[in-house]
Amino acid sequence: MSPVTALTYVLPHRLLSSLARRLAYSTNRAVKQWLIDTVTRKFGVDLSEAAEPDPTAYPSFNAFFTRALKPGARTPDADPRALLMPADGHISQCGPIVDGRIFQAKGQGFTAAELLGSEADAAPFRDGSFATVYLSPRDYHRVHMPWTGTLRETVHVPGRLFSVGTDAVASVPRLFARNERLVCHFDTDFGPMVQVMVGALLVSGVETVWGGVEIPAYGDAITRKDYRGHGITLERFAEMARFNYGSTVIVVLPQGAATLDPALHAESPVRLGERLALRE
Repeated sequence: MSPVTALTYVLPHRLLSSLARRLAYSTNRAVKQWLIDTVTRKFGVDLSEAAEPDPTAYPSFNAFFTRALKPGARTPDADPRALLMPADGHISQCGPIVDGRIFQAKGQGFTAAELLGSEADAAPFRDGSFATVYLSPRDYHRVHMPWTGTLRETVHVPGRLFSVGTDAVASVPRLFARNERLVCHFDTDFGPMVQVMVGALLVSGVETVWGGVEIPAYGDAITRKDYRGHGITLERFAEMARFNYGSTVIVVLPQGAATLDPALHAESPVRLGERLALRE
């Protein structure tokens, strides 16, 4: 474990993330431009793909960070049977869920029930499959739908806000089941599908296309919102949510829904719209 990761055990996670949120939404010209220029330079952000390529045109750092792409910058896999990669980034891990357990890294793991917030929610995925996609600060930060689905429920699971960088994932036990997260349940034509928006240190918010800001406010109890009967259906490749700083999305599929692309492995670079899996 690196000294930085060890330090995160004692840092005031929520306080730091709240301060990061204030900075991210600041419209002070000097502050927002310093943040934009620093991140662009340090992480090699490619603004040529952005709908607004001028870094000075964004009113805040958050507006820059959640920027839209220009039309055609990402396209969905041409095979209509393909489930799509939900975001730019790289694969942290992917594979089968074995007897209800999800692999994290180097012997670390957690149960689907821990991740989703209950044994009942995890039951349909006991022998399913998962893909964990890490979005770095340089990536496009909107998360899209792998497959067409109708929103059934969201579950806000409170927790810590550890970094989700490579060292932390390898070192912090059950990291993704400990961090604060928004679990989004969808009904599809192959059964249930879940996308988990995992918060992280300095992540100043998660927003959905149907509800706006979901994290914060930070909470201390699991909060469920029932969307059955609301008719919120999102098409394959449609935007679903966005992170206001880099983090992780986990796609969870039931057994028999689709076969993960065999070319995917830990650290594979991925782009929104590429093939995640193929319907069986």
